[in-house]
Amino acid sequence: MKQFQAESKRLLDLMINSIYTHKEIFLRELISNASDAIDKLYYQTLQDGDTGLNRDDFFIQLTADKENRRLVIEDNGCGMTDQELEENLGTIAKSGSLDFKQTNEQKDGVEIIGQFGVGFYAAFMVAKHVTVESLAYGSSQAYRWESSGAEGYTVEPCEKETRGTRITLDLKDNTDDENYDDFLDQYRLKSLVKKYSDYIRYPIRMEMHKSRQKPKPENAPDDYKPEYEDYTEVETLNSMVPLWRKNKNEIKPEEYNDFYKSKFGDYEDPLRVIHSNAEGVATYNALLFIPAHAPFDYYTKNFEKGLQLYSNGVLIMDKCADLLPDYFSFVRGLVDSQDLSLNISREMLQHDRQLHVIAGRLEKKIKSELESMLRNDREKYEQFFQAFGLQLKYGVYSDYGMHKELLQDLLLFYSSKEKKLVTLKEYVSRMPEGQKYIYYASGESTSKIDLLPQTEALKDRGYEILYLTDEVDEFALRVMMNYDEKAFKSVTSEDLGLETDEEKEEMKKKVEENKDLLNFLKDALDGGVQQVILSTKLKSHPVCLSAGGPLSLEMEKILNSMPGAEKDQPVKAQRVLEINANHPIFERLRALYTDDQEKLKKYAKLLYTQALLIEGVPVEDPVAFSNAVCDLMVEA
Repeated sequence: MKQFQAESKRLLDLMINSIYTHKEIFLRELISNASDAIDKLYYQTLQDGDTGLNRDDFFIQLTADKENRRLVIEDNGCGMTDQELEENLGTIAKSGSLDFKQTNEQKDGVEIIGQFGVGFYAAFMVAKHVTVESLAYGSSQAYRWESSGAEGYTVEPCEKETRGTRITLDLKDNTDDENYDDFLDQYRLKSLVKKYSDYIRYPIRMEMHKSRQKPKPENAPDDYKPEYEDYTEVETLNSMVPLWRKNKNEIKPEEYNDFYKSKFGDYEDPLRVIHSNAEGVATYNALLFIPAHAPFDYYTKNFEKGLQLYSNGVLIMDKCADLLPDYFSFVRGLVDSQDLSLNISREMLQHDRQLHVIAGRLEKKIKSELESMLRNDREKYEQFFQAFGLQLKYGVYSDYGMHKELLQDLLLFYSSKEKKLVTLKEYVSRMPEGQKYIYYASGESTSKIDLLPQTEALKDRGYEILYLTDEVDEFALRVMMNYDEKAFKSVTSEDLGLETDEEKEEMKKKVEENKDLLNFLKDALDGGVQQVILSTKLKSHPVCLSAGGPLSLEMEKILNSMPGAEKDQPVKAQRVLEINANHPIFERLRALYTDDQEKLKKYAKLLYTQALLIEGVPVEDPVAFSNAVCDLMVEA
């Protein structure tokens, strides 16, 4: 028994239990090693001028022996001599693939996946004993390497007629937590190959046990029951040719659509396909899709973002979150890069410099494609925005507006004038001369917003208003502050900047004349409002509420409805009650101030409650409001 040269049982235990998260990874590692062995032989025969071999001669074979609980992975690649078995398998973290890669130039599409030399030992996650039998190319003597774990290994001559390597795994005994027999099930093995190794360039074969219906006899009776027979068939489990490595000009739209629906389990074609490749600082192929609808759990905490990450066609990670920013988390797809090693853990991958370079390039590419869809296929973009626009708005609001410049031109809002979704750029391009702000109004729906009293004056002047119906909308605009040097202004703001100097002066006189009345109304509301003022924005409506500070009335509602909001101490905007000086109700208020101030107090509370109802703000005492209305009806 020979001892491992590199480390002790602790190191092997560390690799088995820490580097790989899932036990099923062992199959990916062993298949990748087999692919490397074939690549090495193919390269070597090219160097030697041996024309007797071509790619069609190579394969990887899986055999599941349920009776003896053994799984065999065999290839007809370069094989290993006894010395190579000692160096590559007898030394933990010694990689023959890495040595080959460092000493040979890659030619004719030869790609070596493994680099760190730990992947082989993933076999011990599922096997209690591992046997490797190998006959090197050009050699007449085969050798067997055997080990039951960190205690050590043996290397001795053996009989093997064909070139290549055969790895036999004697599976561990089943436990209450682990069913190792699962790795002998042919359909489980097939699914693992499809998941991790579908694009290995050589066929991965396995003898599949199947059943078929026997032909119906010619003179079969009417009540004949079909009979079945078992048979075996060698099946190629992998597709071998990745779609993303084909020339884009040779791929039909149906192929992209079929691939997307099959790969990501969607029933609808994607709205957009992004097929790109890059070379240089980071070399990769990317095949991305923008879905036509959001998954059922997209806006929940259960949704996991991320792209599939491949290294030379071998799946490293099913959902690599680091490749997508949160605001583009709706993108589905994959990235395949030869700059990333297969045999690295998820934790190490998160800090990989190449990964960050790729992520940065993908972000720019996704934005560019969305902008192109917005310009050239507005109908599709609006469909996209209905599904994922909310995520873009969250992206503007998050991280203190760090991404607002990147995302602002992708946003759409409903327009009071156009009666459809418009961009900020389109809004600004239509602004009449003299308009100071980009006006917006928030509410539950566009129909309810359209009825707000505060919108009347703006509409009369022909100003466009953006209707915000998503809870995050106003927060996003507040973070953006302005667009194209035009500040955003809510219709509930105290000052909309609509009056001329003459109008301001005239209103100033009216306020001075009615100062005592306005102060009386404020006091009558017992701290409900910060001010009572004469409105410059109302036309036909008697009253409205506006906000005197940075917190709007809509933001107040949203913050108080959020989970964790304190019900006893709700957030409150600085409310301002605006009264229309040109409405008949104002003359009634003036008369009551002189004749019946007790009734005026009731009027004040009624008008304030009316303003709250218009804004959709909960009324603190609806019973008192109802009784007050009835009292006035009786008095009338």
